[in-house]
Amino acid sequence: MDARFLGIAELSATPSVAVVVDVMRAYTVAAWAFARGAEKIVLAGSLDEALALKGRHPDWMALKDGALAPGFDAVNSPGQLRSRDLGGRTVVQKTTAGTVGALAVKDAPLVLCAGFVVAEATARLLRERAGGNVTFVVTGEDGRADEDLACAQYVARRAAGEAVDAEPFLRRAGDSRAAAELAQGVRAGTHPEDVALCLELDRFPFAMVATQEDSLMVLRPYTFA
Repeated sequence: MDARFLGIAELSATPSVAVVVDVMRAYTVAAWAFARGAEKIVLAGSLDEALALKGRHPDWMALKDGALAPGFDAVNSPGQLRSRDLGGRTVVQKTTAGTVGALAVKDAPLVLCAGFVVAEATARLLRERAGGNVTFVVTGEDGRADEDLACAQYVARRAAGEAVDAEPFLRRAGDSRAAAELAQGVRAGTHPEDVALCLELDRFPFAMVATQEDSLMVLRPYTFA
């Protein structure tokens, strides 16, 4: 497998396989939403789009980065989301980096969204379905977020069948600027356990696949038979 690691702005062509990585916190939150029973997650392109979708579907749950705002039901925090019952619900998610990255590769034949919590399942799906080039989209900090790059590099090596010690990659993520900002409460809408929850390796057994459905980019869990 030939792996490339690019920031969103560096994407110049539609990849054949894309893995969009946002460890802190979009795709950790998405995984928790599925674990709490969500049926699907609609990745919104803007706050206005998220609110419009919520307006048309009042039973959907809308969440965003930062502090809670009128019209939204939750914030992009795994610590806050993990206690909610989302059985059968649709979640609309809009974040600063993660959802932007997925929408940037929406035309790719295979789009996976990932964080450490679904790392092994993501690698397994890549082993099964990705035969050649894989583009890892490092969403944070214009492609320089070390927590996202560390996760992407770990998944790439596992997808290639290597036996890899995860600890150095998790340590890099824990020492990242994003982790420090979350731990210090610099970012709004945080929970004291957010960083720890984002660093739980293979917490969930499913991968997450995004596809276009009726003009929307929709994320769903992929479970293995």
